[in-house]
Amino acid sequence: MSILKAKNVAIIGASGALGKALVENLSKDNDTKNIFAFSRKTILFSSEKVQTHSIDFEEEDSIFRASNCISKLMPLDLIIVATGILHDVNLYPEKSLKDLSTEKFQKLFLINTIGPALVAKHFFPLLRRDKRAISATLSARVGSVSDNQLGGWYAYRASKAALNIIIKNSAIEISRKNTNSIVVGMHPGTVASNLSKPFQKGVPSGKLFTPELAASRLLNVLSTLRAEDTGKCFAWDGKEILP
Repeated sequence: MSILKAKNVAIIGASGALGKALVENLSKDNDTKNIFAFSRKTILFSSEKVQTHSIDFEEEDSIFRASNCISKLMPLDLIIVATGILHDVNLYPEKSLKDLSTEKFQKLFLINTIGPALVAKHFFPLLRRDKRAISATLSARVGSVSDNQLGGWYAYRASKAALNIIIKNSAIEISRKNTNSIVVGMHPGTVASNLSKPFQKGVPSGKLFTPELAASRLLNVLSTLRAEDTGKCFAWDGKEILP
């Protein structure tokens, strides 16, 4: 159960394993009254608190229309962008330079970097300005330059590192309008989902999290953050991930 005390919430990527778990967790929170769940695929939730809407990360007009689904009379306390791509049927993480391609970089940057940046552009004006407001975007530990000891996964690492700069920049800008705002990146750990499925065999015992557990931990970390944490990236255990 969340202790965020977030009345109005927007979840971007609500049809994914983690996004769905976040919606379901928050729908059980007595403090949460309205949940705007955005996804590319249609998904239904049993809670009357949840309003579902469509969004396409590859089209800015779609992101703009999605933001217009939220009334300015209902300022958001929390935005979570729970989207991302590592692979698909035609793309796979690179092991070496010979595997690089324009297609991979364009696709991963579009979903992992440009999409969240455009969400910030169109959704951040909906964040409340009179008290604490939080925006959290799923990043990844592999986006840390200082933590990179293995190499590989060029496009994915680069897209997440670039995302972290977007998070830092937008945190600085939003803090000028609301000194109580918190804009962060979140590393949820390895979640049992389609994104991690091809790589789950190599995950150490106890480090493959169910979506429900990952959602609960992510919300608990967010509930502990303060204004001075804005612009940073945190892991599921609350520890800061250095750039």
